[in-house]
Amino acid sequence: MNGSIIRYILGSVVKIEGAFLFLPCLVAVCFGECEGFVYLGMSAFCILLGTVLTWRKPSNTVFYLKEGCVSTALSWIILSLFGAVPFFITGEIPSYTDALFETVSGFTTTGASILSDVEALSHTSLFWRSFTHWIGGMGVLVFLLAVIPMTGGSHMNLMRAESPGPSVGKLVPKVKTTARILYLIYLGMTVLEIILLLAGKMPLFDSLCISFGTAGTGGFGIRNDSLASYSPYLQWVVTVFMILFGVNFNLYYLLLFRQVKKALSMEEVRCYFLVIFTSSLIIFMSLLHTTANTFKALTDACFQVASIITTTGFSTVDFQQWSETCHTVLVMIMFIGACAGSTGGGIKVSRFVILVKSLIKELVSYIHPKSIQKIKMDGKTVEHEVLRATNVFFVTFILVFSASVLAVSVDDFDLITNFTAVAATINNIGPGLAAVGPTCNFGIFSNFSKYVLMFDMLAGRLELFPLLILFHPAIWKDMFTKHRRRKKSSEN
Repeated sequence: MNGSIIRYILGSVVKIEGAFLFLPCLVAVCFGECEGFVYLGMSAFCILLGTVLTWRKPSNTVFYLKEGCVSTALSWIILSLFGAVPFFITGEIPSYTDALFETVSGFTTTGASILSDVEALSHTSLFWRSFTHWIGGMGVLVFLLAVIPMTGGSHMNLMRAESPGPSVGKLVPKVKTTARILYLIYLGMTVLEIILLLAGKMPLFDSLCISFGTAGTGGFGIRNDSLASYSPYLQWVVTVFMILFGVNFNLYYLLLFRQVKKALSMEEVRCYFLVIFTSSLIIFMSLLHTTANTFKALTDACFQVASIITTTGFSTVDFQQWSETCHTVLVMIMFIGACAGSTGGGIKVSRFVILVKSLIKELVSYIHPKSIQKIKMDGKTVEHEVLRATNVFFVTFILVFSASVLAVSVDDFDLITNFTAVAATINNIGPGLAAVGPTCNFGIFSNFSKYVLMFDMLAGRLELFPLLILFHPAIWKDMFTKHRRRKKSSEN
């Protein structure tokens, strides 16, 4: 285990967070809020600590997948631990556990909140709360690869550890260039949404915060009713962009470079839009039985489907009051999630496509035992390694999900509350049903359950394995063994 490169990466991440923490200070100046001093102090502390950690560059810059996973998991934990401090010091969230829950929910783009009155927060903290979504949406280590000069080593291992989906590929030969392309697309789409929201007469501050939440598919609102009080035009703009940010970013790269035919052949994207259309239609037809306003029924159905399948978590209506058919559809698309290579969470559409094709292949083998079938995606054969990883991911997901539901059940809430609370956190969605519905919050849980749900949020965002690897004894044994060897050699 290359501990020096892990230390260097963590130091770089802390410095980046320090730079990001300076942005709320500018908001504080604009609104004349004293909370900005706390963010300024935390910004200075993070930059100083990051500088100390990166002062000595590692002699060995080579790192493998295990270093990539450990670096990624520890980076997200440290980001959350430091990012929660301003909420706690300002007193806007008096409990550090609650502040940490809110911050983990922000960085992992979950959007689950413990706050009952969001509007009581200062503009400074509201901005930081929403901005954590934007940071976590594309991933801080992807940003690190895009802006920090790092030579040597397999940078692809960092991207593989942080990027969602069954497999990660490079858009162009260099990983750094790939990271820059991804962030430019991400930034460009965010700016475009801000402009369209401003065109709908949404205030600038609201436009920034809502766009950060949409881009990262996070879902932290800055009003107690989320987006319900905004006009239908603004709700439709957010609906469209939630769906767009849930699309595999490879599609936008292909469109930018005029590879339209290849872009349109992406099977996962076609399935993604098919699920959205089908789910919206079912809910729309169900809502027509309870309302005479056809346009509102269509708006609410499309918005809520887009919000849940992309794991954004915004709401314009209390869908807890909808029919059981609507609840069933929403819970199903909670698990499906967005496309691989997007900012959305969930299990991912591509994994479900692979599993369905695996099922069909197995059925065909029963009928024609001697037939040779290959599973293909976008005209290419899916490698056995991807199939194996997909199957292992599903089994691991079920185990972690089941253990989490059992763990939070100690608070003695009803099964729907516990089940959807875990589903909403491990899939990075935000609201669930019953006591954690869109008009409620997660403040009802005990501190123990909150830490379980925080683990689920991190595990869901990092696709399980980068976080689970921290619990493997061999990782720490290897790290401490190498440290002792270095110490002995220096003494001799």
